Amino acid sequence: MRAHFTALLQANGYTADSAQQIAIDHLGQWLSAFLAKRSRWLGKPVAGVYMWGGVGRGKSFVMDAFFAAAPLQDKRRVHFHGFLQELQQRMLAYIGQPDPLARVGHEIAGQTRLLCFDEFHVHDIGDAMLLGRLLKVLVEAGVGVVCTSNYAPQGLCPNPLYRERFKPAINLLEQRFDVLQLDGSTDYRQSKGYCWGEYIWPLNESSTVLGQRLGFSEQADYDVEIILNHHPLKLRAREQAMLWLDFSELCRQPRSSADFLWLCGEYRQLAVGGVTSLDAEGIDVQQRFLNFIDIAYDSGVQLSLGCAADLDALCQPGSHVDFARTRSRMQQLQRCQLTL
Repeated sequence: MRAHFTALLQANGYTADSAQQIAIDHLGQWLSAFLAKRSRWLGKPVAGVYMWGGVGRGKSFVMDAFFAAAPLQDKRRVHFHGFLQELQQRMLAYIGQPDPLARVGHEIAGQTRLLCFDEFHVHDIGDAMLLGRLLKVLVEAGVGVVCTSNYAPQGLCPNPLYRERFKPAINLLEQRFDVLQLDGSTDYRQSKGYCWGEYIWPLNESSTVLGQRLGFSEQADYDVEIILNHHPLKLRAREQAMLWLDFSELCRQPRSSADFLWLCGEYRQLAVGGVTSLDAEGIDVQQRFLNFIDIAYDSGVQLSLGCAADLDALCQPGSHVDFARTRSRMQQLQRCQLTL
C-alpha cells in the first residue's frame, strides 16, 4: 500500500507530507488486521477508520490510494450525496415491510466487504438518522468502513435540535473506529492548479454573459420549463450537454440533492447566474448551494458561476459551518472580473 501511494504521488508530481504518510501507514495496518480478523485484546475488532481534517489536506487523495491498493474485489468507494440517494431508492423496494433500512443495509453488507465513504458530513436530521442506523447495521455485519470528513465525530450534526438523536452514531464512531486526524500545514487545493470552471463577477441574474460564454447556437432552447422530481424548474437555455439557469431557481426553491445529481449527470457544462452573497440568504438556501457545489465538484462537470461579488464577499467565514469546504472548491474556479 505504501508503494502504491508513493507511485501515485510521483505520477502526479506530488510529495507526501508527514501527516499523509502517517495516515496511509495507519490505514494499511488497520486493513491488515481487518483482513486477518484480529481484534483488540479483550475488545471488539476495530470496525474502520474515521479520518478527518481541514479542507485540502489530502484526505481524498489518501483514500484513493488506499482504495486502489486494497486487495479486495468486493469494495466500494462512495460519495455522500450519491450514496444517500441510492439508499433511499433501494428502500423503496421494501415499502410496507418491516425496517426497510435494515434490509437494505444487510443487502449492502452481502455485496460489500469494504466501504470507503468520502466527505462524510451530516446537517439534515433525515440524513443523520439514515446514516446513523445504516452505520450500525454495517458494523454489526462486519463490513469494514473507512470515512473521510472535515469534522471530528463530535463535530458532526452540530444542530442542537437534532444532535441527541445522532449521538448514538457519534458514540459508535468513537468507540468502534480508529479516529485519525489528518491536518497537515498545506491546503493542496490552493497549490495544485486544478481548474474546473469559471467564477465570473460582478454579474446579476438578468445578465446574458453566461449564455454568451457557453456559446449557445440558434438551435438552443431558451426560457423553457421542465419538471424535475415533480417540481417545475425554469431554464434560461439548454442545448445538448449545456445548461444555463439562475441561482433563484436552483437554490431558493425546494430542491433536493437528487435534483442536483440529475442535473450534473445529464449535462456536462452548467452555468448558474445571479449567485448572491450567501450570508444574506436563509440557511436552507445556503445548504442547497453548498450541496450543489459538492455534487458538481465530485461529478466532474464544467461549472460557470455568475456572481454578484468576488469570492471574499460571497462566502464570508462563519456564515455556515461548511463554507470552508465550499470556498476551497470555488477557489479552484478560474476567476474572471468583468469591467463595467
